[in-house]
Amino acid sequence: MFGDFFSRALIAGIGLAAVAGPLGCFVVWRRMAYFGDTMAHSALLGVALSFLLSINVTLGVFGVAALVAASLILLQRQASLSTDALLGILSHSTLAVGLVLVGFLTNIRIDLMGFLFGDLLAVSSTDMFIIYGGGVGILAMLVMFWRPLLAATVSPELAEAEGLRPEASRIVLMLLMAMVIAISMKLVGVLLITSLLIIPAATARRLSRTPEAMAAISAALGVLAVIGGLYGSLSLDTASGPSIVVAALMLFVLSLLVPAERLVGGKGLDGTHT
Repeated sequence: MFGDFFSRALIAGIGLAAVAGPLGCFVVWRRMAYFGDTMAHSALLGVALSFLLSINVTLGVFGVAALVAASLILLQRQASLSTDALLGILSHSTLAVGLVLVGFLTNIRIDLMGFLFGDLLAVSSTDMFIIYGGGVGILAMLVMFWRPLLAATVSPELAEAEGLRPEASRIVLMLLMAMVIAISMKLVGVLLITSLLIIPAATARRLSRTPEAMAAISAALGVLAVIGGLYGSLSLDTASGPSIVVAALMLFVLSLLVPAERLVGGKGLDGTHT
């Protein structure tokens, strides 16, 4: 009924959602949405440098995102500016520099709209290999570091007292986010990556009692958003990336319609009610 392009898009999107959901839980718990936006915006600079230096785009995006994360850690130690100010500087400057560099690459045709908003329907077999290969690696690291990441999220002081090194856990989380951004940029775009991380996790937060349940529900909701968004994109002839985000938003709105007393969630890791 549907062409190979749609089947590839569906399989790739499901794989991406399964990875972004659990990782997005930490973004929600730690209130790192602005940090996610900053790393996502830096992806365009990674794209421009990849074309300029003739290297793999996925590797270039990961390298720049990781460098931005490291820069934030170093700048925070100066304590001369607040974290949100530093994030604002890094976010907008990397995006602007990336756009300027793209303007200089006149001899190379770059689909700027594709990189900004993604094009899941154009995914190739190579892209699927990158998504599932990288996704398995990300999930394996997330499982391996789940306890120290969770402990550092609940209480950095307690995690440090138990010898779990919360600062190292933070670096691991930043690198995992850089990896997700690198493998997902072509699918949902620079401007929508953070939405796929945050919206399913925020929805799952209202529907789960434990962190593990929230991670699983978040992944499932992300998969539903991908399926609904792609079918909607196909039937309404809309862009695939934004359609997936709209589908995720609809699931979130539906969760808000459920009375709070009927929800299974208690308090979140940040102490607020789900």
